[in-house]
Amino acid sequence: MRYILLLSLPLLLSASLTFTSNHNKEVAILESFDIEASFLYDKTMNKMKNSRKAIYKKKRFFQAMDNAYIFIPAVKNILTTNNIPAEFLFLAMAESHFSTKAYSRKKASGLWQFMPKTGKQYGLKIDSYVDERRDFVKSTKAAAKYLTYLHKKFGKWYLAAIAYNCGEGRLAKAIKRAKSDELSVLLDERKKYIPRESRMYIRKIVALALMGNDEQFLLKSEYEHLLNRANAYSVATVKVPRGESMKRVSKLIGIPLKELKKLNRHLKYDFVPPYSKSYDIYIPYIKLSDFKQKYFKSKIKNIYRIHIVSSGESLSYIGKSYGVPYKMIMDFNNLKTTRLKLKQKLIIPIDDKLKPKKINNKFYYLVKKGDTLESISKTHRISVKNLRLKNRIKGSLIKAGERLKIQ
Repeated sequence: MRYILLLSLPLLLSASLTFTSNHNKEVAILESFDIEASFLYDKTMNKMKNSRKAIYKKKRFFQAMDNAYIFIPAVKNILTTNNIPAEFLFLAMAESHFSTKAYSRKKASGLWQFMPKTGKQYGLKIDSYVDERRDFVKSTKAAAKYLTYLHKKFGKWYLAAIAYNCGEGRLAKAIKRAKSDELSVLLDERKKYIPRESRMYIRKIVALALMGNDEQFLLKSEYEHLLNRANAYSVATVKVPRGESMKRVSKLIGIPLKELKKLNRHLKYDFVPPYSKSYDIYIPYIKLSDFKQKYFKSKIKNIYRIHIVSSGESLSYIGKSYGVPYKMIMDFNNLKTTRLKLKQKLIIPIDDKLKPKKINNKFYYLVKKGDTLESISKTHRISVKNLRLKNRIKGSLIKAGERLKIQ
C-alpha cells in the first residue's frame, strides 16, 4: 500500500498543481474584467460555460477560431496597445462569432457589431464603396476608443462591457435605481435592474474567456493548434492607389482572390474607393515581400474598360448598359456634371473583357427637350408613380438625352 501511495503521489501533486494553476488563471481573467473571484461560482454562468463547452467542442467554438485565426493577433494587439484587457477579444466573439461579415436585424454590422450611427461617431466610413464596420483593424480601433470611453465613464471593465450591450444611458439609470454598480446587485434576477439580454451577455463573455483559457479543454481540442497558427499568420496593411482592383492585386502577389476578399470585407466592390488618392487594404504578412517586389501602380484607365460616348447616350444609359451606377462612373472619371461630350472617353469600373448589355429600345424612352414625366406617362400609358419607381426618380426633374425605363 505504501508503495502504491508513493507511486501515485506525483500524479496527485500534478493534479493539484494543475487545478491550482487553472484556478489562478480563472481568477486572473475575472480580475481583468474587474469582477470578484466569487463570480466563479455563479450558477448561471457555469451552466452556460458547461453547456457551451459541449456544443463548441464539436463545432462552433473552433470554427469561429479557425475562421478568424489570421486576424486575431492584430485584434489582440490593438486592444492591449489601448490598455484594454486582451480578454475583450471574447466580447467580439460574443457579438459576431468572429465574423467580419456579420449583420443583425437591427442593422449592426462587423466584428464588433457597430450600429451605423455609432460607427460613424467613432470614425468609420460607411458609404457607397466601403463599410468600415467590417474592417477588422479600423473597427477594432473604433471599439477600443468606445470601450475606453465607457470604462472612463463607469470605472469598471465589466460595466463597460454591459454598457456596450445595453447602452450607457440604460446602464446609468440601472445603477441609479440599484444604488450600486456591483455586478451581483445588477444581476439580481428579481429586481431586473439591467435587461435579461445584458445579464446573460456579461456571463457569456466571461464563460467564453474561461473556455479559451481552460487547459484541459484546450488539450482535448484543436484550439491550441489554431492559436499557434494564428501567431504565424498575421496580417500586413498596404496602401494602393484610388480605384485599384482586388483581382489585379491578387494576381500580382499570387494570392487567391477569395482569400484577399475575406481580409477586405469592408470593400463593397472588387475595387477600393475612387474618391481618395490611396486606401489601405490587408494582405497576409507572408505576402508582404511579394507585394513590395511585384506590385506596381497602374493608371485606372489601364485596369478597367474604356467607353467612348456615342450620340444620344447619357450617363444613366451607359451605366445601365454596363450594370454600373452612373454616380460610380462620375466618381471614377472625376465628373462634376452629368453632361457628356461626343466621343468622350469614360472609365467603366468593370473587367475589360466584359461586354455591355444591349438595351432594347422598346423598353426605354430617350428624353427629348420639353418632355415631362406627365407627358411621357400619357404617351406610353404608364403612371408617373411607376416611372419614378422604375427609374429611381425622387422629384420631377428629367434631362434631355436621358433614357427612361418604361416597361
